[in-house]
Amino acid sequence: MFPKETYIARRKTLLEKMSSCAPEGKRGIVLFIGNVEAAAQYKDNAYKFRQDSSWLYYFGIDEPRFAAVIDLDGGEETIFADDVEIGDIIWMGPQPTVASKAALVGVGKSAPYGAVDSVVGKALAAGRKVHFLPPSRYYNTMKLSALLGIPEGEISAKTSEDLVKAVISMRLVKEDCEIAQLDDAGALGQEMHTVGRENIRLGIIEQEIVGKMEACTLAKGWGVSFATILTQHGEILHNHGHHNIVEPGRLMVIDAGAENDMHYASDYTRTYPTSGKFTTKQKEIYQIVCDCNELAFSLTKPGTAYRDVHLATARLMLENLKSLDIVRGDVDVMVEAGIAGLFQPHGLGHNMGLDVHDMEDLGEDLVGYDPDQKRSSQLGLGSLRMARRLVPGHVITDEPGIYFIPALIAKWKAEKTDKGFVNYGKLEKEYLDFGGIRLEDDVLVTADGARRLGPGRLPIRPEDVEWA
Repeated sequence: MFPKETYIARRKTLLEKMSSCAPEGKRGIVLFIGNVEAAAQYKDNAYKFRQDSSWLYYFGIDEPRFAAVIDLDGGEETIFADDVEIGDIIWMGPQPTVASKAALVGVGKSAPYGAVDSVVGKALAAGRKVHFLPPSRYYNTMKLSALLGIPEGEISAKTSEDLVKAVISMRLVKEDCEIAQLDDAGALGQEMHTVGRENIRLGIIEQEIVGKMEACTLAKGWGVSFATILTQHGEILHNHGHHNIVEPGRLMVIDAGAENDMHYASDYTRTYPTSGKFTTKQKEIYQIVCDCNELAFSLTKPGTAYRDVHLATARLMLENLKSLDIVRGDVDVMVEAGIAGLFQPHGLGHNMGLDVHDMEDLGEDLVGYDPDQKRSSQLGLGSLRMARRLVPGHVITDEPGIYFIPALIAKWKAEKTDKGFVNYGKLEKEYLDFGGIRLEDDVLVTADGARRLGPGRLPIRPEDVEWA
């Protein structure tokens, strides 16, 4: 938990931002619903608890079954939760009071969890607006539905756009205390990746490597920031299967991140030759991806739209694929036509913070696009999660990749999507069994450019990741 002054300042800023949403006296209340425990098989055997990220940002209390209300007209703040009873103490031991927990984050008033029902009910009866964020958990959807009298299926459509935009504007730009936590999460993520690289051995099951990597994150942090991707089938972008035996001559894509105890995330990807040395063909493609990663970083600075960085890396990728005779024709026309999407059907990067894909529960376009930007319909560019003009404090990923996906290649060929630019003869003869390569770093936009998060940088040059 940060010092209480951090949370006080954040809520004060939120109150100021929300003050413009309606005339004084008609601004209403902001309702925050924290997460609750969710049963895995039965009530007392729950999934590992993870608090809602926006709740953590404004209230910091990392425990289940909390709610809060901020009165936008009077400025009063109340936290709602229940003190433990003897039945709880038997199993959990004595616990601090809700009032004492609220005081730790600068909130002077607390009430039982059930009291939020009457507070919200009175606000509604008085015709006051109740602002709330889109829920990501089903319990929160049900709770909001019951509190507000809105059918569950309509909750997302009834969320407060003013509140969503205010929260996004604050969480997008990281404070110094958050940057320190992201560096910490980066250090743990780099450590888990080092463990992964050191344990790649022919003949073992991929799961053995994953287990050692994830053990590292549990020993020193909260755990993984998302389900670990470790696969010799890198052409499957999010392949979470870890049952294969490590075979010689393959490419091992490891896309994994750690979440530290303050719940800030890291997200790194490296690709390794399972035999320790790249083949000539593997090294050629690897170098292209590596160069794209470096180009993206060099272009990342305040005022630059990350959409333009994506397009610049797409151009470099196509130039180099053209030199290998995989594509043919005018590179600028290929970029405009979206041909890079055949080889990189995802965007260059996404926002990071308390979520590994930060705030995407609040709306991917609202988070990742400026008001005057529109999402492309092209494959690849259309999946770009962060297109905004960069400002200091943005934290984003730089993750170009090249993949040879047989089903996608066949589809483009049959439908002539490539407009004649793709050399299918070479692809089908030499690359259908290639797999894929992705290289990812976490990047902070600074006042004069950018820096990579974490204490150093994972090895990335081909000669540095080889070991045999």
